[in-house]
Amino acid sequence: MSAEATKAQERPVNAELAKEFGLSAEEYRNALDILGRTPTFTELGIISVMWSEHCSYKSSKVWLKTLPTTGPQVICGPGENAGVVDIGDGDAVIFKMESHNHPSYIEPYQGAATGVGGILRDVFTMGARPIANMNALRFGSPDHPKTRHLVSGVVAGIGGYGNCVGVPTVGGETNFHPAYNGNILVNAMTVGVAKTDRIFYSAAAGIGNPVVYVGSKTGRDGIHGATMASAEFTEDSEEKRPTVQVGDPFTEKLLIEACLELMETDAIVAIQDMGAAGLTSSSVEMAGKGGLGIELTLDTLPMREQAMTPYEIMLSESQERMLIILKPGREEVAKAIFDKWELDFAVIGHLTDTGNLVIKMYGETWCDMPIAPVSNAAPEYNRPWEPTPKGEDVADSVFDGYSEELGDTLTKLFGCPDLASKRWIWEQYDSLVGGDTRFMSGQADAAVVRVPGQAKAVAITTDCTPRYCLADPVEGGRQAVAEAWRNLSAVGALPLAITDNMNFGNPEKPRIMGQFVGAVQGIGEACKVLDFPVVSGNVSLYNETNGEAILPTPAIGGVGIMPDAMMAVGIAFRGEGDVILAVGDTKGHIGQSIFLREILGREEGAPPPVDLAVERRNGDFVRGLIHEGLVVSSHDVADGGLIVTIAEMALAGGVGAYLTGFDGQHVRVLFGEDQGRYVLAVRPDVAATVQEKAKAAGVPVAVLGETRGTSLSGRGGEIVSLKRLRDANEGWLPTYMSAEL
Repeated sequence: MSAEATKAQERPVNAELAKEFGLSAEEYRNALDILGRTPTFTELGIISVMWSEHCSYKSSKVWLKTLPTTGPQVICGPGENAGVVDIGDGDAVIFKMESHNHPSYIEPYQGAATGVGGILRDVFTMGARPIANMNALRFGSPDHPKTRHLVSGVVAGIGGYGNCVGVPTVGGETNFHPAYNGNILVNAMTVGVAKTDRIFYSAAAGIGNPVVYVGSKTGRDGIHGATMASAEFTEDSEEKRPTVQVGDPFTEKLLIEACLELMETDAIVAIQDMGAAGLTSSSVEMAGKGGLGIELTLDTLPMREQAMTPYEIMLSESQERMLIILKPGREEVAKAIFDKWELDFAVIGHLTDTGNLVIKMYGETWCDMPIAPVSNAAPEYNRPWEPTPKGEDVADSVFDGYSEELGDTLTKLFGCPDLASKRWIWEQYDSLVGGDTRFMSGQADAAVVRVPGQAKAVAITTDCTPRYCLADPVEGGRQAVAEAWRNLSAVGALPLAITDNMNFGNPEKPRIMGQFVGAVQGIGEACKVLDFPVVSGNVSLYNETNGEAILPTPAIGGVGIMPDAMMAVGIAFRGEGDVILAVGDTKGHIGQSIFLREILGREEGAPPPVDLAVERRNGDFVRGLIHEGLVVSSHDVADGGLIVTIAEMALAGGVGAYLTGFDGQHVRVLFGEDQGRYVLAVRPDVAATVQEKAKAAGVPVAVLGETRGTSLSGRGGEIVSLKRLRDANEGWLPTYMSAEL
């Protein structure tokens, strides 16, 4: 293709085209001011993606800056590809969670698969070998005509990519709600480990140093994907299928090995994956962070399609690609490694002292503009916002007419979409590849994965309760962090840090922006009190279809550390005769509970309040007991309250429970979702010791009963058999998915 033929394909650059590319009239005027002229077609494309919501965080930056991001354990906080936390012995854990929501709705298999691939690259580009994947999925109502198709495609995509690349998928969460009918959420998380003295960063350095392209060839898939992810959906969302990338997990595996091998040499100055906005974001961000210019000549760039234009090449989001700045003279060393792994390798440019991004192809210059304003001076909006009105506590009158047998209620709850077993999902994931998985989905509140070759382990969880966040974003944000803290503490891990994935609707609506602001405030408060800093994350806005927003969903990924993987405790009752204890106060808060929604058909009231000091006290107490070897089973109390928690522990271990602590108690006590609580099973010979320790620590502990039999029972006889609960719990999702698509 010639320069003349390329120019013939380009459209005139004006305010109308800028609007089509996602820039506001004011943003386009700013671009004109920065350049002092009308941008070229390629320049406009670059500016539009770099200033998109997805890449620039222009609606969220002002609030994200308020989050606590430092601590003695933090090596690198937000701003790099992933967060880095010290786990001792010269080791670091590197992790991040990121969304692939819009692509997964349009093309569920590839959208979810490339979401996994992208987050893997964010982690290994910093020098870490990935050891675990997780995901947090939100789908629409099971009755919606697209839901089954979306579940099938997303799960297959996650499994297909993660299984092939050889990284275990060890946990996550899956919820259903009509608010996600037109805009599902697919949040992917990866955790890796590296040596603290071998962390790689993305800031370019060294005028004249070569810029190297490695990985797969560039195609036309994913062009303007970042822009697509920065706008609401409408009826024509299916037409956006060309903006969805296509992944190849086998190439990703080769890329991981090649990059890690190159990292064993001294050749790398900086490295960055090509994620959203592809070559544009990687080149602009690397040069921008280093305060340098970069000149690229695209003729030598590996392409898999004919006659690609500079605009298409710069905006392509083809997968499994990296950009590397090498030390001078190290090109042949690097090339030999990538040749060995049968991956493309090309020197496509060099660093300059001009501060400009220069793009050449076909003997002409298609872009020559200053990087700093594009990289560092993207729009930053303090959008108007409205606080969410607080709901009232739910009155006892909501129970008028409720007279169902407890066993029937439990059976209904265990067969509802949110509480039903997700075995159908996680059995499609390889959770054991690598041989270091200690606990995975269904076995514990957090996954536990050994650091390869060592006794210590990393605990990993994802959590959020969107219905709480809708009712009270501040409390919901606190609760999401607190539950991640509880999940880690419940297995015996010391919580270290979080990554957040902020999924919200249109920030230009003050009500939606208020949800975001409230959630950030709640997250920040919880992280400060719990010494649980935010080290990485992602913001996904405009999750709306035809003006209908998703539930505010600030998903939290938490990571903790255990000195020995074998110390970790799961949720399963291990045998008969153990004493069942409740840790924490039970007041019977029923607002926004699963019981209220699924049994009484109401979504109302204030969510349960979170006392962060109590969370810390109770979590530290439980963790201490586990480290002393005093706990057989441990489970934090969440959806469904105490009785559901006990039933989940019974089902996990196949051992029933004889309950005496609930005699005569109201359903509020059984199903209330008060925070800061755990259910423990301890040996009878240490029960008194545990209670004495609780008293000394000022932690409320109550005896609920003992493990026994094959049912939940009490002084009045059997409440419900485990078989009946298991049939309801295990049966819903396979039955649902076996129906015709």
